[in-house]
Amino acid sequence: MKSLAVIGYGYWGPNLLRVLDSLKNVKVKYVCDLSEKRLHDAKEKYPNYIYTTNVDNIFNDKEVDGIVIATPIETHYTLTKRGFESGKDVFVEKPLAGSSKEALELVEMSKKFGKILMVGHTFVYSPPVRKMKGIIESNELGDIYFMTSSRVNLGLHRKSISVLWDLAPHDLSIIFYCLGEYPNFIDAVGRDSIIKGIPDVSFINLKFPSNIVANIELSWLAPTKMRRTVVVGSKKMLVYDDGEPNEKIRVYDKGIDIKDPESFGEYQLTYRTGDMYVPRVENVEPLKLEMEEFIGCMETRENPISDGDFGLRIVETIEKADRILYESL
Repeated sequence: MKSLAVIGYGYWGPNLLRVLDSLKNVKVKYVCDLSEKRLHDAKEKYPNYIYTTNVDNIFNDKEVDGIVIATPIETHYTLTKRGFESGKDVFVEKPLAGSSKEALELVEMSKKFGKILMVGHTFVYSPPVRKMKGIIESNELGDIYFMTSSRVNLGLHRKSISVLWDLAPHDLSIIFYCLGEYPNFIDAVGRDSIIKGIPDVSFINLKFPSNIVANIELSWLAPTKMRRTVVVGSKKMLVYDDGEPNEKIRVYDKGIDIKDPESFGEYQLTYRTGDMYVPRVENVEPLKLEMEEFIGCMETRENPISDGDFGLRIVETIEKADRILYESL
């Protein structure tokens, strides 16, 4: 049985601890946070753990096999690095680090020390996203032409990072995972509507080696909340709407066929509208699948799907898009 420590009990830490507490093949030994109040709240729910505000207690404990980091992005590099140096496997929430330089160093360190590095891109473990990937790979949609993704709401404006760093990791992880490739062209545009110097709306354009193109719409300024991905293929089209309570994926038999003209000047395009169906999607919490994979990889020493290299490519993409975005302001 593996022994873990959870560092960070703020926004996402409680969810991670809840799932870890429910698993039988792992033992949480420590919970660490700088806030005494948060630790007190955690202790009321889970009284059997060791609670501390000092991360040194975790790194110095040789019984701890791995650490789960759910702290602000600016701490990811330092905590992950210390985890490797103390001989522990590391799960760190997205994004992996605040720069591609730091992310690359962490990936290299994980390989040097022979340690598991897993990044918390939870959508990769979401049953609807996995179903979407399976449909794409089955060629049911045909050749993929393009993908579009919208992640908008009237949300909390961050004062230290752009909307790209806040929201883009979700959609990039979905697109990269489903397509199985990374972009060779990246562009972005947006504006800082509310807080000057902090972009709150952005549109990212991507092109992949397979010639597939993708567009991602991100915004903290929208009248309604939307979490939707559209995949358009030569045979069929797919819509993944994470806001739908039940029918999260719909497949449409719609498209355009080109037929040989029978006479001069005949219109060669025919529009096809067929049936729509809703595929069955397994009802399992993504976070549970994610934590089970981390623990399983600690035992088998195999790389997880959202490994360090996967996390690095997402950081590289965001960093480049963010730089282009700021140049456009």
